[in-house]
Amino acid sequence: QVHLVESGGGSVQAGGSLRLSCVASGPSDSRNCMAWFRQAPGKEREAIAATYRDADEIDYSDSVKGRFTFSRDDAKNTVYLQMSNLKPEDTAVYYCAAGPNTDCYGPACVRLCRDYWGQGTPVTVST
Repeated sequence: QVHLVESGGGSVQAGGSLRLSCVASGPSDSRNCMAWFRQAPGKEREAIAATYRDADEIDYSDSVKGRFTFSRDDAKNTVYLQMSNLKPEDTAVYYCAAGPNTDCYGPACVRLCRDYWGQGTPVTVST
């Protein structure tokens, strides 16, 4: 069973930065893809970024492209989401997700890696 634990959320002023971490455990072939999602109050869960083991590129949603950076440290079984130039509309609970897919092509890839979920970490951006 895959287990995902997020950390790093908190409160920050607009224009600030935060780095989220997600430590993963469990069968490695169940974690071939890793992704970040977020859910704002009263809204549907939104895919932010995803990476697939055999794919070269990281997929980002248009809402965060150029401001958020997804990275991974396989030696630590950890993925990160560096968030910069934060805006009030980035306020949400941020979730780490994982899945067994090894590759994916096309704009839908950012939201397809979601077989396993963490518990979420809240981020609040104030004006």
